[in-house]
Amino acid sequence: MGSKVRVWQGKSSALLLLSPSFTATQQLRLTSFTASSLHSMPSNASSSVTAVRGVSDDAASRSPSASSAVDFLSLCHRLKTTKRAGWVKRDVNEPESIADHMYRMGLMALVAPDIPGINRDRCVKMAIVHDIAEAIVGDITPMDGISKTEKSRREQEALDHMCKLIGGGPRAQEMFDLWMEYEENSSSEAKLVKDFDKVEMILQALEYEKEQGKDLDEFFQSTVGKFQTDVGKAWAMEIVSRRNKEQ
Repeated sequence: MGSKVRVWQGKSSALLLLSPSFTATQQLRLTSFTASSLHSMPSNASSSVTAVRGVSDDAASRSPSASSAVDFLSLCHRLKTTKRAGWVKRDVNEPESIADHMYRMGLMALVAPDIPGINRDRCVKMAIVHDIAEAIVGDITPMDGISKTEKSRREQEALDHMCKLIGGGPRAQEMFDLWMEYEENSSSEAKLVKDFDKVEMILQALEYEKEQGKDLDEFFQSTVGKFQTDVGKAWAMEIVSRRNKEQ
């Protein structure tokens, strides 16, 4: 194995290292991997998939060990404790977490009408994976001044590390493939789940407006003309209609 280096040094990474919920051994696993893996992290999707698939035949045929699974799940705890940055920046009281957002998206995929050619189970999985890299990089928003390319690079790097943390193999590969499919908007399922991402946001905005008297119109405006599916458009129209009745 090559020399060890520290994972990407961002605010989220620093917070992770300071978390008291990790033992010294877990922190070592979470913050180090081979220098060659870090410095060669590719910018394109196909190379990234190759990087994740570059595990041993033995790793590809086995499930995560109990130790690897618990390390991975402990890292994902940060999805439950990290608040969605857009709401924090708008001074929303007790804003939802990243995990809250992904959970309701998963429910959306579960209750959505049947659509020919759409794999519902894949949509549910994609919904609970699409923001998983934020356990390391945090919730990066357009207001942070970070380009989409750089945001994607950081998230791919974080996801690659999380796949290594869980020990590689089929579960890691599935997680990476789902994330990449969503990121590239490359399937009908990805388009639907991207619509759920926006629908969940404006539904949450409506709820905060009603509960806290906030004006969160910018979140609604940011989605105008961006829905890709009939289901997404219909659900968004229903939410906007209810909002208009409240005003």
